[in-house]
Amino acid sequence: MIRAALGVFGLLGLLASALPASAEDNAQYSVLIISRSRLEVATNCEIGIYLNDQLSGRLFQEQSTAFNLPPGPVDVRLRLLPGQVSGCSAGLENQRNQRLNLKAGQIDKYRIAISQDGLHLTRAGLGY
Repeated sequence: MIRAALGVFGLLGLLASALPASAEDNAQYSVLIISRSRLEVATNCEIGIYLNDQLSGRLFQEQSTAFNLPPGPVDVRLRLLPGQVSGCSAGLENQRNQRLNLKAGQIDKYRIAISQDGLHLTRAGLGY
């Protein structure tokens, strides 16, 4: 019984001496906001956001999403995703990436636009 009590107190002592866990400083990350306006991209199809060739987000009309990313370069690719709406098969499309250079502590906002070259990001103001 005494051994068990000493073991428990020893364990509690180790836990008390451990450093408390803390989140890293927010200034070490960058915030990337991507929004989709109905006027810019007039399709009901869902748009997939690929960061460094991994599907990281999906946007329907009038939606936006935000990513907390480490500073440095990030490749962003946009494409139409097949879904429940008919006619949303992407077919042949431009597989072009846009490289963004993110800085620590900075908030970057982009909106999705479309041109004859396909979907792309355009810088937007932070006015909420």
